[in-house]
Amino acid sequence: MTAKAVTHLNFRGDAREALTFYQAAFGGDMMLVTYEDAGNVQQPAEAEQVMFGQVSTADGLCVMAYDVPSDLPWDQGENAFFVSVRGESAEEITAYWEKLTDGATVLRPLGAAQWAPLYGMLRDRFGVTWVLDVVSEYTA
Repeated sequence: MTAKAVTHLNFRGDAREALTFYQAAFGGDMMLVTYEDAGNVQQPAEAEQVMFGQVSTADGLCVMAYDVPSDLPWDQGENAFFVSVRGESAEEITAYWEKLTDGATVLRPLGAAQWAPLYGMLRDRFGVTWVLDVVSEYTA
């Protein structure tokens, strides 16, 4: 058996837009199930919101998301988590970076760091903080 940790993002009505944006940035396949699709509509105004959504790529990147129903508490929080995307080449990471910066606040520009040949941090237009870097061998 193999277990895999997947980042699950919680939104309040923005999950579809966020997943569409992430699919445009990373490629891959998107799957969406609305509350109506699942027969689980609690509030008619939320019927088309995402009950389960996911973007996954052939190389293993996966991000899940859903819209927290209005009857449940939700707070976007601040720095509660980062989504880390690690690639093997500067070209790959730079391509993702350029797409994710659309509407984002750059927290650390993409550039060389002591621990990676390329590293950057941004908060996207949905409030999610992304850390992107090129994988390198760690030496203490």
